[in-house]
Amino acid sequence: MKIWVDGGLRDVESARVSVLDHGLTVGDGIFETVKATDGKPFALTRHLDRLTRSARGLGLPDPDHDEIRRACAAVLEANPMPLGRLRITYTGGHGPLGSDRGDQGPTLVVALGETARRPDSTAVITVPWTRNERGALAGLKTTSYAENVVALARAHQHGASEALFGNTAGRLCEGTGSNVFVVLDGEIHTPPLASGCLAGITRALVIEWTGAKETDLPLDVLRQADEIFLTSTLRDVQAVHRVDDRELPGAPGPVTAKAMRVFDERSGDDLDP
Repeated sequence: MKIWVDGGLRDVESARVSVLDHGLTVGDGIFETVKATDGKPFALTRHLDRLTRSARGLGLPDPDHDEIRRACAAVLEANPMPLGRLRITYTGGHGPLGSDRGDQGPTLVVALGETARRPDSTAVITVPWTRNERGALAGLKTTSYAENVVALARAHQHGASEALFGNTAGRLCEGTGSNVFVVLDGEIHTPPLASGCLAGITRALVIEWTGAKETDLPLDVLRQADEIFLTSTLRDVQAVHRVDDRELPGAPGPVTAKAMRVFDERSGDDLDP
């Protein structure tokens, strides 16, 4: 396995960052996960644009897109696999043990791990914790992921692959690593960015390609929706067949199935939409 660290490829045994890196000590970093099929990344331009938005949200220097593209290409060439999770991590770099940043510049790591295609449907749970739609990190894809780790562990304990959050206003927000869509009377809806959810790349494409509406939704819409589905880089469009104790028999339903088909076709036609 070859990993890109600060300017070049390294063997996994020698790919190291400082124990004083701000991404480790205080979670001062951002990341992107990019789907790679047969060595080709999907929607890389959109991911790099979001990486830059996240960097600006944290006050980090703008990442060098050309360098990251070179890094991604090198890692993909060095690690051939049919379906991969390409992870771009960009942190505040070497710094003091407190929240103040150092002056040595950011750290860039690009790594690749093999993955498998997800099932067509999955189970989810809701959790009692909330997303803070008014927080400093709202809408940013940061490495401060501990609350997602806790929520996802609870989901696994309940036989589910994802946990869904409401926000502080009791509105539907997002999953630990996905966006959520519901079908009501044949129309597709998803929470707006004002809910505090991440501006998912797959989310945006599904809105563009299916005409889904951004709608402020109560959390209990999950108990009423005709169909529910998740979107993310590695899930693409994935139907939900159970939410908490509510079964949705026949998932994927007709609207979700069409969204899945449209996404597969459109993403197959253009690797960088």
